[in-house]
Amino acid sequence: MMPKRNDKAQNAPDSTGTLNISLRVKDLVTSNLIIPFLGLLLIFLFNLITNPGFFRIATTVNNAGNTVLSGNVISILDNASELAILALGMTLVTAASGGQDISVGAGIAIAGGVMLRVLCGNHVAPELMQAPIVAAFLAGCVVAMLFGAFNGALVSIFKIQPMVATLILYTAGRYIAYWINGGILPIVSEPQFKYFGNFIPGVPIPTPVFITIACMIAMAFALKLTNLGLYTQAVGINEKSARLNGINPVFIKFLAYVIMGLCVAVAAFIKVSRNATINHTTIAADIEMDAILAVAIGGNALGGGKFSMAGSVIGAYTIQALMTTLYAAGVSSDSLKAFKAIVIIVIVVASSPVVKNMFSKIFSKYTASTASAAAKENR
Repeated sequence: MMPKRNDKAQNAPDSTGTLNISLRVKDLVTSNLIIPFLGLLLIFLFNLITNPGFFRIATTVNNAGNTVLSGNVISILDNASELAILALGMTLVTAASGGQDISVGAGIAIAGGVMLRVLCGNHVAPELMQAPIVAAFLAGCVVAMLFGAFNGALVSIFKIQPMVATLILYTAGRYIAYWINGGILPIVSEPQFKYFGNFIPGVPIPTPVFITIACMIAMAFALKLTNLGLYTQAVGINEKSARLNGINPVFIKFLAYVIMGLCVAVAAFIKVSRNATINHTTIAADIEMDAILAVAIGGNALGGGKFSMAGSVIGAYTIQALMTTLYAAGVSSDSLKAFKAIVIIVIVVASSPVVKNMFSKIFSKYTASTASAAAKENR
């Protein structure tokens, strides 16, 4: 005799499937990447509604006579390059030391000044470069990494709070850059130097975009093929426990600041290449604050510990997309920072642990009620 079929049970929803979907939605909502993604998406949606032409990409001929791509999207990808590169280093510094490096703008001025001093020598605007571009770039890297090591030593060895330790270079850095070039503004006349901050002839995409991609790939490989990411998180979460597990917190913090210095050098190379000169007082002004914001928008805890490089990079592009949107909307330069501050506050608050916990509790209650209802239907 065949058992009686329970039609109610067969027609009832799959409680396991419903629970799994609810858990996935909860993980998505509480993910570190959801806020920067939503922020970037909302900015793009705003432009799509108010200004569809915002996304138009056209081919134009630049001042050098090369056919290149132009448009707001290209500008975002191009102008966010330095910020995205700095966000990589700032993420490591924040995760390892539980603090931020506020000297990166001054570091760019120093590294950029060294590069131009190597290229121009004692001349203001030589007809020929006095050294290969590679030599100038390597010199800038060495100097920037040395200053990164200086900051790292203060933080890791002398236990000085990161913001206080980097305040020294923040205060004196631009004066050091001014001294390096003797107070002059050197200019590189050869057009080849501008390729790295603008366009390579025959390539319609800005060169900084490729440099940024290369830096992201290098950082991804470093985190994937070494224990750098694991050790950085361990030190940031609990330094004493990390030491008990054989990790050297002093070295990890020191290394994070040295890597930050390398990121500063690459950003400086792009900056000085854009105009083939440098203004020590204005170059990369306030970029350190934007780099810290990019890390925060990316869902990373500014107190150290677990981090997301992808989140920080998306945060950098979100900031640049916001700036480009405000410029396109005709916001005056006087009001620009106020509008930017309002939007950034909303994004940062939305990504705060309090808001995330609130959403987590809401979805926990929803998941529990859904599972309970499904179980009753199956009885």
